[in-house]
Amino acid sequence: MTPTARGLPEAPPAVDSSIDTGPYQGYVYAYPHKTAYRPLRPRPSLRDVWAAEPSESLSLYLHIPFCEMRCGFCNLFTRTGAPEELVAAYLDALERQARAVRDALEEPRFVTAAIGGGTPTYLSAAELTRMFDLTEQIMGADLRAVPLSVETSPATATADRLAVLAERGATRVSIGVQSFIDAEARAAVRPQRRHEVEAALGRIREAGFEALNIDLIYGIDGQTERSWRHSLDAALAWRPEELYLYPLYVRPLTGLGRRAHDWDDHRLGLYRQGRDHLMAAGYEQVSMRMFRLPGSAGATEYCCQSDGMVGLGCGARSYTADLHYSYEYAVGAGQVRAIIDDYVRLAPEEFAVANVGFRLGEDERRRRHLIQSLLQAEGLEAAAYRERFGTEVTADFDAELGSLAARGWLEPVGSGRLRLTAEGLAHSDAIGPALFSGRVRELMAGYEAC
Repeated sequence: MTPTARGLPEAPPAVDSSIDTGPYQGYVYAYPHKTAYRPLRPRPSLRDVWAAEPSESLSLYLHIPFCEMRCGFCNLFTRTGAPEELVAAYLDALERQARAVRDALEEPRFVTAAIGGGTPTYLSAAELTRMFDLTEQIMGADLRAVPLSVETSPATATADRLAVLAERGATRVSIGVQSFIDAEARAAVRPQRRHEVEAALGRIREAGFEALNIDLIYGIDGQTERSWRHSLDAALAWRPEELYLYPLYVRPLTGLGRRAHDWDDHRLGLYRQGRDHLMAAGYEQVSMRMFRLPGSAGATEYCCQSDGMVGLGCGARSYTADLHYSYEYAVGAGQVRAIIDDYVRLAPEEFAVANVGFRLGEDERRRRHLIQSLLQAEGLEAAAYRERFGTEVTADFDAELGSLAARGWLEPVGSGRLRLTAEGLAHSDAIGPALFSGRVRELMAGYEAC
């Protein structure tokens, strides 16, 4: 198929037909999705996995799989109500894993770090201190010298915990508020009160972090344009450096996922309202979900899905150029508990190998680059793609790009950039999954059928 003068193919066939079934097919925060991972046979040693990887610019991710509650919309790898002895055993296992991983890396230099979950601040101040100690002492990461993002919640953003985060170098704190209206929080199975949320935000600001991120959700049962505007304005009152706007998903294996509602038009309307409101307030759109104050990128920018990611913890993923790997994945509470119980009992040598993963050939690496680039507001730079892969993106993905352009969701910008239009960004959760390879979709379907 030949490119037109606009730089896009003409008369394209449709991409995966699921793109026409609705705008909310799935949140593509990583490619391939973890449900495409399979047991690696034989299990490669981490030394071999990382032997050919550049080590001078790595990212570090720690996963803490504990929360005080499971929200109705949550499908994260986490368990609730973990007793103190389990947290201690988890930190013991994290230390064993860190030693094995560090032994496999050749003089690593970490340039970004993030701690997620779950809720990392489920850990007490003393437990957080131990987590930081083992990370810095074993991995050799100078967390005070790099951008460090940590997730928290209104209930666990206590002064003593935040003091530990600030002292150990956290530059960005992300808090899941979801709604500033108590009734909506209850509808999302997140029992919290507005005054508790405001108090937590006050403590975060008092601790002096460079960047505050507030997560909000649209599409909650009973939410209206007026109530959504109320939550947006309540968040804006704190002038956070970042805001993430998440659509509520109807998912299996979650409490809300058992309710049959079709909210597509409603959610799209709330998304557009939120987008326009934040941009009118001076924020720039980075992706469908992320909005950022101009000039704050240095404080807020961190990378958690790129090549050169070293993951520690039961639910953490690691990324090299041709292998993504982790431990087993689950959402159901019973499965998650069993996986965590197995993790804390692993012997040191078990951490020296990769267990479950996905090997990326050249085609999948190109597709990953395409997806990661297009789902960002700035789009894909054709020259960068050409330099990395030696081919033209419009030749490699002529059908896919042409189909998006025909819908009015993709446009050329300047002399060599492709980006989603405003309406294309609004449909990111349909575009992302539609760009998955047939192999990845088949593996994901096979996982779900298990």
